[in-house]
Amino acid sequence: MKIIPFEDRLAPVFGRLNRDWLDHFSLREAADDRHLDAPRESIIARNGQIFFAVEGDDVLGTCAAIPHGNGVFEMAKLAVAPSARGKGIGRQLARAAIDYARGAGAQKVVLESNHKLAMALALYESMGFVHAPLPADLSYVTADVYMELAL
Repeated sequence: MKIIPFEDRLAPVFGRLNRDWLDHFSLREAADDRHLDAPRESIIARNGQIFFAVEGDDVLGTCAAIPHGNGVFEMAKLAVAPSARGKGIGRQLARAAIDYARGAGAQKVVLESNHKLAMALALYESMGFVHAPLPADLSYVTADVYMELAL
């Protein structure tokens, strides 16, 4: 298994993997679709990056690093295929996004999530993210958890 950066051919897989878990938890909204429908325009063209865990021709997971300016990146759209969960792939993808943000000069990585995603929240906590008050300008209506990682 290896972690690779965005390629246009993988854009549909980025959308599918994320729609699957968002729909499963009834969390998908317009802000998600903006990234999932046009990841090159909404993430890559803004100097962000999307990483993919691949094994042969199989895409096992994905995670994005989205710049927000002022030394802040958002880690978003972390998704691992059900058949690949429990193997540390989410951690490797999250690490790739954090390392990308650090390399781009970020001082902080933030994320918005939901309390329903207990396994993801435990992963973020184990990586050093800390809970912080919800900002007034949340990107996602369904977000009720906000976390930060100082770099």
